[in-house]
Amino acid sequence: MSVKHPFIPWLLVAWAAYLLLPWYVQEDGFWSMTWLLDGYLAEEDYASAIVHGFSYDKAWLLPLGLCLIAPLLALRYPKYNPAYGRTLIASGATGLGWLILQGLAIGISGWEINSLESLFGVLETRQFGLGYGALLTAVGFLVVLTTGLAARGAMKGDVFVTSAIGGVILLVLVFVFYPVSQILFSAFQNEEGRWALGGFYQSLTSDSIWGLSCLADNRSCGVAWNSVFLAVLTGVSTTLLGLAFALIVTRTGFRYKKSLRLLTILPIVTPPFVIGLALILLFGRSGIATQFFSDLLGIEAGRWLYGLPGIWLAQLLAFTPIAFMVLIGVVEGISPSMEEASQTLRGSRWQTFRHVSLPLMRPGLANAFLIGFIESMADFGNPMVLGGNYDVLSTEIFFAIVGAQNDQSRAAVLAIVLLFFTLSAFFIQRMWLGKKSYTTVSGKAESGAAMPVNKGLKWLSYGTALPWALFTIVIYGMVMFGGFVSSWGFDHSFTLQHYSDAFALSWGEFGLVWEGQAWDSLWTTLSISAIAAPLTAAVGLLTAYLLVRQNFAGKDVFEFGTMLSFAIPGTVIGVSYILAFNVPPLELTGTGVILVICFMFRNMPVGVRGGIAAMSQLDKSLDEASLTLGANSFTTLRKVIMPLLRPAMIAALVYSFVRAITSVSAVIFLVSAEHNMATSFIIGLVENGEYGIAIAYCSVLIIIMLAAVTGIQLVVGERKLRSKSSASDQNKKKLQEQFA
Repeated sequence: MSVKHPFIPWLLVAWAAYLLLPWYVQEDGFWSMTWLLDGYLAEEDYASAIVHGFSYDKAWLLPLGLCLIAPLLALRYPKYNPAYGRTLIASGATGLGWLILQGLAIGISGWEINSLESLFGVLETRQFGLGYGALLTAVGFLVVLTTGLAARGAMKGDVFVTSAIGGVILLVLVFVFYPVSQILFSAFQNEEGRWALGGFYQSLTSDSIWGLSCLADNRSCGVAWNSVFLAVLTGVSTTLLGLAFALIVTRTGFRYKKSLRLLTILPIVTPPFVIGLALILLFGRSGIATQFFSDLLGIEAGRWLYGLPGIWLAQLLAFTPIAFMVLIGVVEGISPSMEEASQTLRGSRWQTFRHVSLPLMRPGLANAFLIGFIESMADFGNPMVLGGNYDVLSTEIFFAIVGAQNDQSRAAVLAIVLLFFTLSAFFIQRMWLGKKSYTTVSGKAESGAAMPVNKGLKWLSYGTALPWALFTIVIYGMVMFGGFVSSWGFDHSFTLQHYSDAFALSWGEFGLVWEGQAWDSLWTTLSISAIAAPLTAAVGLLTAYLLVRQNFAGKDVFEFGTMLSFAIPGTVIGVSYILAFNVPPLELTGTGVILVICFMFRNMPVGVRGGIAAMSQLDKSLDEASLTLGANSFTTLRKVIMPLLRPAMIAALVYSFVRAITSVSAVIFLVSAEHNMATSFIIGLVENGEYGIAIAYCSVLIIIMLAAVTGIQLVVGERKLRSKSSASDQNKKKLQEQFA
């Protein structure tokens, strides 16, 4: 029956959740299992929905049981009968809609909507946030609904694709649109919570946002123009630098490619304020490099680092690795046969690169720029440390929320402006790509070697990327150096005290004792990041598959929704999660779950954009061949497409893992005493002037993340696009590299 009717297993799960599992969230936390040991069916706190409905006066939960019975009526009809699909759609939509409606309408103080209280009277009972039972029941209703849609012809009757689209849409609605809407609505409200459109217009047209007086008197422009100029500059420069690194690694005979790959990962595995601090100690007014050139050339030390140059330099260090990870998969995916065809027609290597290879890289270049642009717009740490008088939207939002003004409405207006610019970049990118085909990977194995770049481009890439690599080594040498000196920048005597304070170990009466003050936050950070990373990659790549391989109504809106959390600063995301998930129907604040969810949907767009760039190169004939041979869409995705998406998979896993560890802005608002993350702990150290321990902690995090990145690459492996080359092919490649 489960084969003929795929919704049945999920319906059984929903029944078990409705009858047996705790319906509401547990006081001891989402992962707590104490309810299993405490006779949960007899306790109100642990009771299932059916028990709450009959024993604890929560009659509004009983209609859900009828909605769980209704799908069984569909079994009377054959699947081709329209009544089969209509029955499943009606029962699934009614059950899911009722579950959401009752969760929003009734909270910890009774009715959440005044009109309902006047209509039905005051409630004598109340309900808390939804728990295991409610969540699994919702999943069951969703599968019933999407199975019905597939039976009615949606997505050509493919249940997996329909369910995947429904699942991602529901997740994006709940964990992106719903929390962001909570803070955006406040843009139209005054301090008393009443609608005030006049105040919204006044804030939106403020000179502090759109002012251009800087063009006349050399002062800083409005925060909107400052942010856009910085984002364009960062997007272009990170894309070009990332392309230079990708070409060196894939198209030259550079000896130290593995070291270069490792070096490009370093900036992304470091908290951003650490890079800013290293730049200050190097190029600040009293910095090592500044003082050296001041003494050597007699130039007065200046404060050029604080402002646009410093922020741009720090963002270039931080975001170039993302562009590199997106572009390297695209460069590797270009078919050698197409380049060989160009050379056969007597095209030079430069002409081949310009007219064949570079146009095929357009999806990667566009996505790399978009990610760099959005990252710059949403960046908080670097402008906070190095901004000086150069104000940007992300820091203005932060000060509007937590500063003396405490103006949530202004913060929401600034968030809307930021969202406008990021969405504009998104649509410009789509227009630039157009509807052209960028397919380069077909079902046939490639036997040729990738064409080396011409000599001029090779030396241009060397001259651009290698000095930057050397500069990166200097920056990180300073970071590592800071953990072994008594006082970074003042007393450089050698010491291990900082590492001892952070990570001391001893042997006590009951075994090993983790004495260091950093251990608790380290274990919490690693566990939450390890949970969030694979979930982020899975949802991101599945979304990319749906966007590239499937056509459905509202696909553009769907794609916009997946990018929304990335376009909003982490500061706004953190505050919006507090507003949305501090009260029913989802009470998540203070738990580790809210951190995992925040990281998932904050970092998911990188997996989406990387997956789209890589999947744009895969010929649809690969899918069609698999389906023709009898495989379903899930098997095709798992066995055919995913092995070819390994570069995108690595990028998604690496990025989501390290960003979960190094995230600052959203984490500040969501951590708790029980779940304290490394970055918030480090910020506390910096605020207390304990720079040595903070640097020591950061250096340990860098080593851990480098080990994790290496492990991810080994586990995921490399995709195989080309058949094993013969000895003559290898000799040909060596000769090409020698004369390149």
